[in-house]
Amino acid sequence: VRNGETIETEPDQTQLTARYTAEALATIREKRQNPFFLYFAHTFPHVPLYASDRFRGKSRAGLYGDVVEEIDWSVGEVLRTLKETGQEQNTLVVFSSDNGPWLVKKELGGSAGLLREGKGTTFDGGMREPCLARWPGMIPSNTVCAAQGSMLDWLPTFASVAAAALPRDTVLDGEDMTPVLPGKSPGKERTFFFWNADELEAVRQGPWKLRVVKQGPPTLYDLEVDPSEKHDQAVQAPERVAQMLAVLERHRAEMPRAPLPR
Repeated sequence: VRNGETIETEPDQTQLTARYTAEALATIREKRQNPFFLYFAHTFPHVPLYASDRFRGKSRAGLYGDVVEEIDWSVGEVLRTLKETGQEQNTLVVFSSDNGPWLVKKELGGSAGLLREGKGTTFDGGMREPCLARWPGMIPSNTVCAAQGSMLDWLPTFASVAAAALPRDTVLDGEDMTPVLPGKSPGKERTFFFWNADELEAVRQGPWKLRVVKQGPPTLYDLEVDPSEKHDQAVQAPERVAQMLAVLERHRAEMPRAPLPR
């Protein structure tokens, strides 16, 4: 689909990563004299998985690994084109994902490593994602930032970088992350809420995460020492559970409800 018009049906999916990459590179070259925003979302590694002949069978991790290697090539092409067009130094590049592995697909669905569960859950295996940010001259190389954030933070962050005004008539959940990107600030402690469709299932404050689901009592995890969310601390810390429950219920009450799309 281009600009709302269907230009092709049943495309060769082995060529999608390369085709999307070509479109992205063309946009970067076209905008070389002007500020631009490029949102580049690959089809893969969502299933069904496809890799081009150039990458199929090349990794040690099967078809999933082949797909990831081709995406890695695509990222390299984006970075190379930014450099070739003289935009490398003044472009912030962010790489992340929308959710954890699709566990029912097994080896074709990816892995969350030591994190619990995956896509469709509010355990960290479903919600916690790697995030890489690259901005030569602004973010030192080999910097590890331990600040907590979410994809909701990128709107105010990009607006800050571009000196653009944020809307005044909208409540934004995100915060400007420019102070923490260079790795010099740990960022302030924040509260994060974990929604599963229209169900609020968890809240995190600092290292503590409280999960509240219909099938049982609240569970509490210290993610600094228990990133796999295996050891429930709720009985040992009833005051913390009560405090976090109050935060969760206040957020639930304040959240406008809209009908889910059908």
